[in-house]
Amino acid sequence: MHIQEHIITNLPVFDIKDTTEKILEFFQDSTYSHIAILEDGRFLGLFSEIDADGLQPDAKIEEFRYELQSFFARRDTNWLDVLEIFARNEANLLPVVNEKEEVTGYYCLTDIVSEFIDTPFFTDPGSILVVAKGTKDYSFSEIAQIVESNNAKLYGGFITDTQNDIIEVTLKITANNYNKVVQTFRRYNYNIVFGNSDDEFLEDLKNRSDYLEKYLNV
Repeated sequence: MHIQEHIITNLPVFDIKDTTEKILEFFQDSTYSHIAILEDGRFLGLFSEIDADGLQPDAKIEEFRYELQSFFARRDTNWLDVLEIFARNEANLLPVVNEKEEVTGYYCLTDIVSEFIDTPFFTDPGSILVVAKGTKDYSFSEIAQIVESNNAKLYGGFITDTQNDIIEVTLKITANNYNKVVQTFRRYNYNIVFGNSDDEFLEDLKNRSDYLEKYLNV
């Protein structure tokens, strides 16, 4: 995946000696969360749109030096790491900094997510399966073995949630032998968070049974 093609080079950078008026104008005219600040031509940090609230236009950016945030990507940063930086800093604009600490452009979150969605994981036909198990008990090698032992193919998978020592993994697999895959996960003590129509049928049956029980007890 060549995310470097999405580097934006027509957005501004500001100098630490500039007035905050430039920052205010930038945020008023865009929906971006951050903008890069330079000192002597080198990346110093990022000014947040949140911190721009209440700024006086004649103030100096220098006055807010210690409020600048420090995160960025390199040109060779992996796209997954780029997504992680976006998520960890709640940003939608990320500067790309070279070896000389110069800002060569920006990544926009929308562009990177669009690139991600265009991968075969999302575009190829298949079925989604979400499984959960204890963080100490699951393994991706076991997950792949369960899928492939049932003559299905694993397109990919990633951790989508983790809490209370339970980890949730979202999988994309081929549709053939889907039910066998689900049943095998159950035998290996995986909880099916989201599965096939059989699981939805059982959940619906449970809801109907609970309703009937309440009705009979009135």
